[in-house]
Amino acid sequence: MNGSRRSPQEIADILRERIRTGDLKAGDRLPTQAELADEFGVERGAVRQALRALQEDGLLSNVSKGSPPRIAEPPVTRGEPQPTMVGLAPRLAEAFSAPHVRIDAACLTAESLMLALGEPLRRIHAGEIRPKSIDARILLPSREITLAFPVPVDGRGDDDPVHQRWLSQRNAQGQVLKHNLLALRSTHGLDVRVTFRALPFTPPVKLYLLNGTEALIAYYMITKREEEWDSETLEMYDTLGTESLLFSFEQRTGQRDAAFVDQSQKWFNALWETITTDLTLS
Repeated sequence: MNGSRRSPQEIADILRERIRTGDLKAGDRLPTQAELADEFGVERGAVRQALRALQEDGLLSNVSKGSPPRIAEPPVTRGEPQPTMVGLAPRLAEAFSAPHVRIDAACLTAESLMLALGEPLRRIHAGEIRPKSIDARILLPSREITLAFPVPVDGRGDDDPVHQRWLSQRNAQGQVLKHNLLALRSTHGLDVRVTFRALPFTPPVKLYLLNGTEALIAYYMITKREEEWDSETLEMYDTLGTESLLFSFEQRTGQRDAAFVDQSQKWFNALWETITTDLTLS
């Protein structure tokens, strides 16, 4: 295309197509305005008009005079349920933009929450956001109960390796989550509290409550599967929690959603204050 003059609209359309086909991926930096002007054989003013059009379409982020913009992450449609690992991270990142962050979670393990916290923690370390306080309360099943799932396909024995696998994952993931959050005390001087309590039952759903204004819920879908663990193959009925579809309810979107958030918070608080017990991750 060198030497062929293009209109701003044509330049925008060509860059838009490169984004659509994946030649330019989310997070990639665009070439400089000078490089684009040279490629398309135009003045920089035409390039700026094209970039402005892409910015208005929401395809560019970090648009500034100092450096080339980046390709924006694709927007998540809140009305559309997303797999937990896809939908939770951006909702947490937004929640961490508040000065006082409160995260309440009830789940089978802390895997999804541990992984999704990577994005808000990255933004804190990058100086993009700086909450004053973080309070995380997590409800996980007690090690003492007989779990409804995961369970061996051929039934439980005296030494249940499926239960031991779940317990090992519950403890390890919870420890990582706790460590990553509490580390913000020393690195950024934030007021951070992380507390776990033990549920006396197996939760049929996972629930995340963000700053008391949003509730995210996903059903645990049970499936039969195999997994290698501790030198043996475990055949079990289990759930793939990170793939469960996550439904969002926000107080600001209407009376129905506001009631769901309110009742979910009351349900969580009631469990926290009554039939749950102290949980030590060990």
